[in-house]
Order: sequence, then C-alpha cells, then structure tokens
Amino acid sequence: MVVNSYSAYSAAAAADSNQLMVNLVNYISPLITDWKYATDSNFTHTVLYTNPAAFARLPAARALQQVQAALTKKGLSLKFYDAYRPYAVTQQMWAVVPDDRYAANPAKGSGHNRGAAFDVSIVELSTGRELPMPTPFDDFTEKAHHDYMQLPANVLANRQLLKTVMEKYGFTALSTEWWHYSLPNAAARFPLLNLSFDDLRKTK
Repeated sequence: MVVNSYSAYSAAAAADSNQLMVNLVNYISPLITDWKYATDSNFTHTVLYTNPAAFARLPAARALQQVQAALTKKGLSLKFYDAYRPYAVTQQMWAVVPDDRYAANPAKGSGHNRGAAFDVSIVELSTGRELPMPTPFDDFTEKAHHDYMQLPANVLANRQLLKTVMEKYGFTALSTEWWHYSLPNAAARFPLLNLSFDDLRKTK
C-alpha cells in the first residue's frame, strides 16, 4: 500500500506515534546534508526532488540521535546524502535505471519511502571534511561492498566505524552499499509514503 494523502498519514500517526515522520533537524545537531538527488550529480543524472528536508519515522530519528551523540564524542558527525524520499522518486529512479542492483523496484518500494532508510557518511566536526570512505556515494561497483577489503587501512577503519555505530543503535547495513542503513523489518512496520516534503513540513 502507498499512502498518497496527508490526511491518511496523519490519521495513522495520531493512532501510533511510531508512524510519525519528524524532521531530523530537531534531533540531530549539527544536521549536515548533501542532497545528491536534489542535483543532477547522481546516478540518474537528473534532479529527482527539490527543497528537500531530512525526515524520518520517530523510532529512526531517536536512533539516529543516539548515533550522532556517539559520534560527537569523537569530534565527528553524520552527513546525510538522502533520508525520506517520496515513492514517486523511486518510480523515477526505476524508469531511468530498471536494475534492482542499483535502484529499488517500485513493486516493493524502498526503505527511503518508508522513512526508515538513510544514506550517510561521517565528517569531522571541526573541518566538515568527510572521512575517506571506499567510494563516492552511489558508486555501484564491488568497491562499495562491505566485504571488499582491498582498501587502505584508514578507509577500512572509517567504514567499520560507521557500520559499528549504526548497528549499535539498531540499523542494518546493506551489503552492497557502505552508505546505506535501514531499520530492520521496515516493510512490515511502515507503509510506503508518497507525500511531498512540503506536506511533511505540516507535521508538528
């Protein structure tokens, strides 16, 4: 099921607070973002959405808050490439690249459409510099896989740091993308949403 109306979403959230979509700016400080899909600098080479904000289901936001707190103690921060994205964007991605190695099949939808998946890296708080990772974001080669080990020691350590802290607070890694983490069993817990960012900004 795809939720297309704000009223239907709002009713579900009123009945179960875990269904709430909240803005991560209220949970993570500083909230550092680099919205690749708001530019044409992504694997589709097209702008897939505009004026984005970092929305997440309430349980995911609380978990990410814990991740950020743990990283802050090390002088580090999460950096978000993507968080919630409307279901229509998944359809756009599939139209450009109909290959489930690289894009979510709309028949199943994406954890991003459920507010439960996040594309992240780590930066130094003092400089904003990204820690060296195996590949750039959305590099669809074996080098981006978690089991790819032919990398410098510092890169392996950075990838492991991200994986360790995300898993500690309840997220699951995607084996083929070092940057992608999601809450487990998201398909059973959260319906697909096709709400705009502006719709979600109505949520208090």
